[in-house]
Amino acid sequence: MKKALVTGATGFVGAAVARALLAARWQVRVLARRGSERRNLRGLAVEVQEGDLTDLDSLQRAAEGCAGLFHVAADYRLGAPDPSQLYRANVDGTRNILSAARHAGVQRIVYTSSVATIGIPADGTPGDEATPNSLANMIGHYKRSKYLAEEVVRDAAREGTSVVIVSPSTPVGPGDIKPTPTGQLVLDAAAGRMPAYVDTGLNIVHVDDVAAGHLLAYERGVPGERYILGGQDMTLREILGVISALVGRKPPRVRLPYGVVLPLAYFAEGYAKLSGRAGRITLEGVRMSRKRMFFSSAKAMRDLGYRSRPPAEAFADAIQWFRENGALKSERLE
Repeated sequence: MKKALVTGATGFVGAAVARALLAARWQVRVLARRGSERRNLRGLAVEVQEGDLTDLDSLQRAAEGCAGLFHVAADYRLGAPDPSQLYRANVDGTRNILSAARHAGVQRIVYTSSVATIGIPADGTPGDEATPNSLANMIGHYKRSKYLAEEVVRDAAREGTSVVIVSPSTPVGPGDIKPTPTGQLVLDAAAGRMPAYVDTGLNIVHVDDVAAGHLLAYERGVPGERYILGGQDMTLREILGVISALVGRKPPRVRLPYGVVLPLAYFAEGYAKLSGRAGRITLEGVRMSRKRMFFSSAKAMRDLGYRSRPPAEAFADAIQWFRENGALKSERLE
């Protein structure tokens, strides 16, 4: 039985990858920081190795005896008060875990990147793996850190490391503990805390489909190549409409112009700095919303056999999980 090391398995996508590996009869070792929230590991027959992406010795111990590495861990925050933390985790941490994997003789690595590193065509068509982009085009420190981390991975692939890159679009589903910015959007919409929307769009995919795509990338991916693991392109208005229907609410009908939302973001970030509490609205998020984040998974479908389910199932599973974990009241409105 093959053994895999999964980083980020206490988080949203990483936990889904760990579940998929167990279902495929892998032995699973997970890297977890000391004192980390481990609710997503409950009931999973995994071996926990305590360590940190900044501690190379702990990474080498974790990678020993593993045939595969699924490096899912990332610091995914928009408007982080200390951006250096994102670069330490996402860039330096990636360099460290790749070094540890090579030292341990890991046969193949799947690196979880993001569609944030992929360009968006000016004509409004979906982006794909070949759509050019540059560091100068990255909005905010999260995107910049993921772009630089992917460059680290590409360099490793050019030097002979067997590493495949996967780029999830916007995962939704169970296990979004923090929650992620997208999970917070789903939670707020389901709770009736989004009376208006902006003209933007996202590619929505069920987190379990993303996890399945990771395993397909390990089995069938070409080293050095990247594969978008996405689902369906949806405008924010469509997203809110589906969520509202699932919880029995009326969808918001007011569209806010970008020029109105931007000053609100400045105010929210100023208040967050003074109060020390992260707000719902960030400048980074608002600036990103100016573009519709639409992407094509055609390459993964063709080369990996990747498939995704309808977004409504992802939203329904996310809402159910939020309810079961006390983040959302279970009453359905009529």
